[in-house]
Amino acid sequence: PNERRAMPLVTITVRKPTTAAFKSGVLGAIHAALVASGVPPKDQFQRVLELDAEDFRYDGEYPDLASPRGDDFVLVEILLSVGRSAKVKRKILADMMAGLAADPGLDPEHVMVVFKEAQWENWAFGGGRLIHA
Repeated sequence: PNERRAMPLVTITVRKPTTAAFKSGVLGAIHAALVASGVPPKDQFQRVLELDAEDFRYDGEYPDLASPRGDDFVLVEILLSVGRSAKVKRKILADMMAGLAADPGLDPEHVMVVFKEAQWENWAFGGGRLIHA
């Protein structure tokens, strides 16, 4: 399997209240960065978890941020099939941070990204079929 077919599942977690425009801007910037790395444009699987402050707790300064996180903190989790290099992930991150700064105007210091990888045989895209096993 090549990296172009590594369907990402994107989850963002934000604090309530968050505007639809903010969430759309965040998801758009993430998707654009993934597409620039070779993900097909139609390959878009995203979800938003919007939590009350008591249900979404985080350190405002860890590990040594240039500006402390506030209520606009966004946790981005990207589940990918295995196989992307650190170089590709660095490019995704750079493109994502540039996009987030442009729209919705988010300080990149307030964004935490976690890449998670799953083996190809752990994906069943529909009908219970393990198409890559």
